[in-house]
Amino acid sequence: MADEKAKVFFTDFRTALNYPVTKKLKKLLYLAGIGSINMEGKFVAIKMHFGELGNLAYLRPNYAKAVADVVKELGGMPFLTDCNTLYPGSRKHALEHLDCANENGFNTVTTGCQILIADGLRGTDDVEVPIRNGEYCKEAYIGRALMDADIIISLTHFKGHEMTGFGGAIKNIGMGGGSRAGKMHQHNDGKPTVKTKACRSCGRCARDCGSNAISYPEGKAYIDPEICKGCGRCIGACAFDAIYNRNGSALEALCCKMAEYTQAIVDGRPQFHISLINNVSPNCDCHPENDSPILPDIGMLASFDAVAIDQACADLCLEAEAIPNSQLGNRLADKKIRHYGDNFKDSNPNIEWKATLAHGEKIGLGTREYELITMK
Repeated sequence: MADEKAKVFFTDFRTALNYPVTKKLKKLLYLAGIGSINMEGKFVAIKMHFGELGNLAYLRPNYAKAVADVVKELGGMPFLTDCNTLYPGSRKHALEHLDCANENGFNTVTTGCQILIADGLRGTDDVEVPIRNGEYCKEAYIGRALMDADIIISLTHFKGHEMTGFGGAIKNIGMGGGSRAGKMHQHNDGKPTVKTKACRSCGRCARDCGSNAISYPEGKAYIDPEICKGCGRCIGACAFDAIYNRNGSALEALCCKMAEYTQAIVDGRPQFHISLINNVSPNCDCHPENDSPILPDIGMLASFDAVAIDQACADLCLEAEAIPNSQLGNRLADKKIRHYGDNFKDSNPNIEWKATLAHGEKIGLGTREYELITMK
């Protein structure tokens, strides 16, 4: 554990007349010390999520432009980046990914910088990177453009997640920065199975499966373990909790692997993290839809420490009141199901989000001890 608390800077979304929230974000970044990074003539990767087509919860490109503008003011050469997905959708290769980003509003005009898909056309352009203090993985497979950058900035939409509890800076970098091989590497500790009594035979899981592993031989979903690649997409797709991971430690292992992949990406380079807690959807922005927010908009945070900013975001969300008639609100209102006193676990019960932060701290990625400094 670090001897000193990490500094995490926070501001809410309140603004004065003629004072846009993007200007407030820039002020927060400077207050948090982004200007101390020598960016002159450096390639600066701004790792973010461009949103799946059909999803409207992802961060607006205006926020990306605000960050890119600050990088350029400091002499850096920013580019927005993400890696291709493991599952089917609108971002499974670079051409679709760039089309998706453009359709969702991310282009050189709206963001003021270029967009690069870090792992190339087919998701195979990666670099094998050793992981310092890695326990689950000894090496990581990272999109080449991310590793070619001089500086890493994470720009994260902090939201719920059906497998990791929440999607924060560590997930944005660690899972998002992994190439297709890297994502496989992180997901391969467990494979899901079906509770046949709960299955409604709706076909949704089969449509979302990225490996054609799901069939209905006896009228109920069946996942072929020889074909399944363990990405867990079907778990999030099922609306009836009929699919679960047979390996009880698999989700915990996934969380730990994400922390190790993040360590591989940021280790030895300047890093800076920005997280916005708004449109807190219950599931990932990778979905081609977004359910209504489970929590109110809370604010914007910035820090040099990936673990600390995720812990701060989590704490703020745990203190917030659930929005009625949301996935979380409805589960909390249902007296027949178990409640955990944890907004993430009450929204998605089969998650182990604390493992991400505990392991990140253990391997030296950052500290969970932080000082929250509020900017008015």
